[in-house]
Amino acid sequence: MSEQGAQQLWRTAPHTCAYLPEQTARLAFIPPSTPLDGQRYGLLLEQGFRRSGPFVYRPACPGCSACRSLRIPAAQFQPRRRHRRCLRDNAELYVEPRSPQMTQEHFALYRDYLHRRHPGSSMGNPGWRESQGFLAADWCPTVFYELRTAPGGRLLAVTVADILPRALSAVYTFFDPDEQARGLGTLAILWLLREARRTGRPHVYLGYWIAEAQGMAYKAQYRPHERYRGPGAGWERVD
Repeated sequence: MSEQGAQQLWRTAPHTCAYLPEQTARLAFIPPSTPLDGQRYGLLLEQGFRRSGPFVYRPACPGCSACRSLRIPAAQFQPRRRHRRCLRDNAELYVEPRSPQMTQEHFALYRDYLHRRHPGSSMGNPGWRESQGFLAADWCPTVFYELRTAPGGRLLAVTVADILPRALSAVYTFFDPDEQARGLGTLAILWLLREARRTGRPHVYLGYWIAEAQGMAYKAQYRPHERYRGPGAGWERVD
């Protein structure tokens, strides 16, 4: 089924929501044959879309609008005490940008992270091709930022981000579960915010947020942030 407009959209069949099991979910997605690049994807992000691998989608759920795209205005972000502590505790780490190709080192860390942090999930035992296909897309400018103990030192985390004309979009971060106390997920977001400010990009996108989903609560802790209200309604600021 499709709908006509400025951009043709297809819709998935209704299915059970992975985050709110009592709700019925549905996605609107860009037809795979549509030509895409970083500039066009950046415009789609501003309309509440997001990508998974090469597929670009947004929620189109009947009777539910709980899923909201969330972004942080980088220049206006105010770090809290725990953010400053995270930066201080990890000040010795190095960030090394790499091309969006999963190496054997990345893959070993990714599998260990999923196995130990998300046991029993559908993502729990991925293959290399599946993992690469989830994180990157041929048409999208993406960087794998490695967090290491020293230049060329031990790999602690990888944060995958799309580098767009007016934004950085966080795709996924995975890290050594034995280093959980470092707050590497928080550090990755704080680093992207610094990088966005350094390069003059207004926003860092964190994907979707649901108020009732405990696993997404961390996203709303970055203030101020903006939440997408839906097609035609734009963004609302939360201080």
